[in-house]
Amino acid sequence: MNDQAIISLFEQRNEQAISESNQQYGALCRSVARDITGNDEDAEECLNDAMLAAWNAIPPAKPKNFCAYLLKLVRNAAHDRYRAAHTMKRNAANIAGSIDELAEIIPDRGDVVSEVERREMIGAINRFLQGLPQKQRDLFVRRYWYATDISSLSKMFHMTESHVTMTLSRLRKRLQKHLRKEGLL
Repeated sequence: MNDQAIISLFEQRNEQAISESNQQYGALCRSVARDITGNDEDAEECLNDAMLAAWNAIPPAKPKNFCAYLLKLVRNAAHDRYRAAHTMKRNAANIAGSIDELAEIIPDRGDVVSEVERREMIGAINRFLQGLPQKQRDLFVRRYWYATDISSLSKMFHMTESHVTMTLSRLRKRLQKHLRKEGLL
C-alpha cells in the first residue's frame, strides 16, 4: 500500500492505517528507535507512541512524505524515552555523545528559538549536507539524526572507528564554518 492510501486510511479513522503503517515502516522505525534507546522493548513502545501520535495528528496534518513523518515521530518518542530513562546518567554513550558533539557548534539559547531562526538554521544545515559527498552525508545523518554509535558506523561504512571519529570531527568543523559564513553563529 502506498503512502497516500495509508494517509487516506488515517483520514477515514480506519484502524487498518496502523497495521498498514506498521507493515510498511515498522521494521525501519524500530531500528531507529532501538539505535536511540538501546533496547527492543523501548523501541516497540516508541513505535506505539508514534502510531498514536500519527493517529491523533492525521487529520488535520497531511504529511507529504509519510515515511519521514513517521520516522520523525518515532525519533522524538525515542529521544523522550531515552531522556526519561537517563535523566541522572548524563554521560550515557550514544545520544549524549552525539548531541554533545553538535552542541559545540550549534548553541542552545536556553529558550525557544523563533520559528524564522529555526528555519534558517535548518536551511543552512540542509545546504551544507547537500554540498557533501554521499558517503560523508550518510555518515553525518546516521550519527546526528539516527544517533548511531561510532562502532556501528565503523562497520556500516567499512572504516576504522578512529577514521569515523576524525571524519565526523572534520565535518563538524566544516559545518561550523558554513554556519558562520551564513551568519548563523
